[in-house]
Amino acid sequence: MTTRSTAAAPPALPDAAWRRRFRRRILGWYARNKRDLPWRNTRDPYRILVSEVMLQQTQVDRVAPKYLEWLERFPTFRALADAPVRDAARAWRPLGYNARPLRLHAIAREVSRDYGGQLPSDESTLRRFRGLGPYTVGAIRSFAFGQRASLVDTNVARVLFRVFVARGDPKSHALQRHLWRIADAMLPRRKVWDYNQALMELGAVVCVARRPKCESCPMRPICRTYQGATDRS
Repeated sequence: MTTRSTAAAPPALPDAAWRRRFRRRILGWYARNKRDLPWRNTRDPYRILVSEVMLQQTQVDRVAPKYLEWLERFPTFRALADAPVRDAARAWRPLGYNARPLRLHAIAREVSRDYGGQLPSDESTLRRFRGLGPYTVGAIRSFAFGQRASLVDTNVARVLFRVFVARGDPKSHALQRHLWRIADAMLPRRKVWDYNQALMELGAVVCVARRPKCESCPMRPICRTYQGATDRS
């Protein structure tokens, strides 16, 4: 006798009511608590790209002054492309992860050479640039071009996992894919820019990796992780 193995069904997505409560809570919280960061005051694709590359693996308080210094020296794609790559590498210090300025310089040259100095806005073209992964492409589409695009970085993944999942290994490929599905399902029709910024902000300052500030989190009443911890106490 043979037995047939069946794959486990994927976790359910949040229902409509849960999605509405989440969006309402996070947008209200963001309106009251958002930080005034320099890259939030622009829709320029070059500036958005610079900020997103700088923020990879680097904290906001280290990035903010370097971001302004970089833009003063290299204000456009063409200005960066025309500069020697060694100048870009030197100007990047001391942010670390020093492959990043080299990738940024290469993108600037490609944009200047092939796209008239203007970063393309469509997803398929953006994904062809070396060094631009799904998160960065989503961030550029959302923050620079106002498109309805989801994004999942470490902070966003942590928020979505804690609020909606709460079980399993969030670093597994299966759960990572599920978190992207949640992110897609959660996107509002309007205020996408604010919503995506709010998700990132909540993960950066409240729903942090260690010692999350649950008492001040707007998601506390609907968070599966918090409710599970409360039930066990």
